[in-house]
Amino acid sequence: MTIAILVDTHIVLWARITPEKLSPEERGALGAAQLRFISAATLWEIAILMTLGRVGSNERLLHPPYGFDLLPVRPEHCRALLALPRLHRDPFDRMLIAQARSEELGLLTRDKAIMEYGPHGALIISRRD
Repeated sequence: MTIAILVDTHIVLWARITPEKLSPEERGALGAAQLRFISAATLWEIAILMTLGRVGSNERLLHPPYGFDLLPVRPEHCRALLALPRLHRDPFDRMLIAQARSEELGLLTRDKAIMEYGPHGALIISRRD
């Protein structure tokens, strides 16, 4: 069991907008974690998705969900980002990996690009397809 997790943007959005998209494993990971974090980078990404019309413009999405702590972007996260291999270019995904590594958090995601980092990335908590 992972005690503390960082949650990827799509998981946060599904949990808040379409919870039926969450797998039993994802629900279990969210329920079992003693600490749940949402990155400030995730809130930034959600704001961008709102301006692009890809998610609704409900401002409650820009607040950490109940039971989640906000994880700010810190200098050590930026340093960890420099050490990541350049496997893909999504800056939000890369920051989440760096934050999870720096803070020793599990990263709850279904993003295959994040999973490609393997041992160079974070401890991935995912639904097994």
